Amino acid sequence: MTKLKFAMFALALAGSAPALAQEAPIIGAWRMTSLQITNSEGKKADVPYSGQVIFSQSGTLSVQAMDPDPAAKPTTYTANGYETYYGPVAIDEGKSTFTNTVESSLVRNLIGQELVRVFEVAGDRLVITPVDPEEGWRVTYERL
Repeated sequence: MTKLKFAMFALALAGSAPALAQEAPIIGAWRMTSLQITNSEGKKADVPYSGQVIFSQSGTLSVQAMDPDPAAKPTTYTANGYETYYGPVAIDEGKSTFTNTVESSLVRNLIGQELVRVFEVAGDRLVITPVDPEEGWRVTYERL
């Protein structure tokens, strides 16, 4: 009888987990291939970043990225040229957006913020941009 109760509890718990749909094309691990920012002249400029983003099946997102310049200045998302944050993610495939609620971050001002992003998946390529084009960046990944 105890095994049956445990099995029923495990089944109920699994059914209530905030898992993301298996068919969501954004789910998985992605390696950064390029980061572009809009420079002061309004043109896209490549920035030599490396990193990855992971969208887990269980509904979390984690980001790591690094500027190889040891003298990189801090930004909204970086400290010492490094960006890392993690938290639950909600994906809206119909709108091609996701919302990450930052649970932990190297840049502590991001903790608790909801970061909404636009995404496009084409085969093994993922492009992420901000909802507000004034932020002026675009990052491209390839599936790992």
